[in-house]
Amino acid sequence: MPDPNAARSKPIRPKPIRLRRRSISPITWRILAVNLFALGVLVAGLLYLGEYRRNLISTELTSLQKRTDMFAAALGEGAVATDSSGNFIRYQLLVPNAARNMIHRLVEPTGTRARLFGADGVLIVDSRLLFGPGGFVQIEDLPPPGGGESAAGWLLETYDSLVKLIPGFDELPEYRENAVQRALDYAEVVHALGGEDAAAVRGLGNAMVLSVAAPVQRYKQVLGALMLSKDSREIDAAMYDVRINILKVFGVALTITVLLSFYLAGTIARPIRRLAAAAEQVRFSHSRQVRIPTFPGRNDEIGELAHILSEMTEALWARMDAIEGFAADVAHEIKNPLTSLHSAVETIARVKDPDQQRKLMGIIQEDVRRLDRLISDISDASRLDAELSRAETDEVDLAGMLGVVVDIQNSTRMDGGPQINLRLPEHRKLTVQGMEGRLVQVFRNIITNAASFSPPDGEIEVRAIRGVDTIEIEIIDDGPGIPAGKEADIFERFYSERPESEAFGTHSGLGLNISKQIVEAHGGNIWAENRMDDTDKVIGARFVVRLPASGH
Repeated sequence: MPDPNAARSKPIRPKPIRLRRRSISPITWRILAVNLFALGVLVAGLLYLGEYRRNLISTELTSLQKRTDMFAAALGEGAVATDSSGNFIRYQLLVPNAARNMIHRLVEPTGTRARLFGADGVLIVDSRLLFGPGGFVQIEDLPPPGGGESAAGWLLETYDSLVKLIPGFDELPEYRENAVQRALDYAEVVHALGGEDAAAVRGLGNAMVLSVAAPVQRYKQVLGALMLSKDSREIDAAMYDVRINILKVFGVALTITVLLSFYLAGTIARPIRRLAAAAEQVRFSHSRQVRIPTFPGRNDEIGELAHILSEMTEALWARMDAIEGFAADVAHEIKNPLTSLHSAVETIARVKDPDQQRKLMGIIQEDVRRLDRLISDISDASRLDAELSRAETDEVDLAGMLGVVVDIQNSTRMDGGPQINLRLPEHRKLTVQGMEGRLVQVFRNIITNAASFSPPDGEIEVRAIRGVDTIEIEIIDDGPGIPAGKEADIFERFYSERPESEAFGTHSGLGLNISKQIVEAHGGNIWAENRMDDTDKVIGARFVVRLPASGH
């Protein structure tokens, strides 16, 4: 009965992933974002202009200080009433009307605001207040006419608002003006009443108020304090002009950055998309006409990736060809003993002669042994690649390993079998990085092969030669040699040319092929050649295994 769980236990293949079609690749967005972020940070730092702004403020305060000192000196000379008797000055007083007139005349062309405080801290004169028949009239400075706020201005205001949110960025005390002003409201005026010049910078919305105070004195007597104040309109205008120029440069740099980002992303994303599309075609297409683009004009990592993918694809096709060829060879090699076995089994049922039956049973047993040996070697060959790719390597002492292999071969040799002699260089280290069990298999296969071709009571010489960064192991026999032109063919699968004295089917023809795979997996080479005497007569064969020495 069919297993009801068979369908349930059937492995589920994952749904294949196909490429999505995008107008702009994610790599392009990432490159663009990184480049714009770096440019944005640079421009944000330039727009701050902290040091430039501080220099403008310092210059403005110095100019305002000189002006205040001159105005204070003029008031000390022209707006002070003195009562003296001889050389003795009885008292000195500021004259408010005279001071008011003088301050208005002095301040009007400068665009500053002047406030005069008496020695008692009371406000005497404020240039923003005009005295007329109707009383005091307050003067308000109107902003210059403009044609509306531009996008650049809005951007700069937004930037300033964001900067103010960062703690510690030019935090200024807030400017406050009481209805009734006194000297105590302003620290610089207090200092001036003490006889010292002082200055202060305060914030007023998005602008600043710069003020300087100087003592008004006559004959070293402080009669009051004059404070000149000015808004930061000129400083802001200078900062605005510089920032606008920075934004203009930023606009040009932004355009270039975007174009270069798209160009750079195109040189990366577009080839990768082509490689992915080609790999997708290889994955879903059954045709071998699909080729991976190699981009021969590129000498960068993309070009290397394309070449590697192309070589990998060719290696995969070659591996598939090898698998198909191996399967065909296996089927062919197994078919021969199966055909012989089938024929013998059919014949033995019809034969009545006991001698003929015994002969057919011998053939059947021989074919079964041949099948068993063939299947074992095929299984070993099929597992070899996977085992070599997973196995851990260690440092292998070839001298000790060859000594053990030779001792085993000599101790188990049959009568008339060849004597194996081992020659190793003295005081030379013969170590390689590899898998000891597989290397033992290589040399046992070669020595066994040489022994099968050696004459009775012959000799086989195993010799090790240490080079600069390689180690060569030679296995030399006195047999009939290798058929001309077959020096490379003997390493192919199921090569079956054996000595005439050897029973048919004793070897599967996979030993030397397996040895070649093992040696190449260790980064080495193996080859065979005939030995010649002085008359160019073949006197034996020489197999050479070259392996990279440990550390190289």
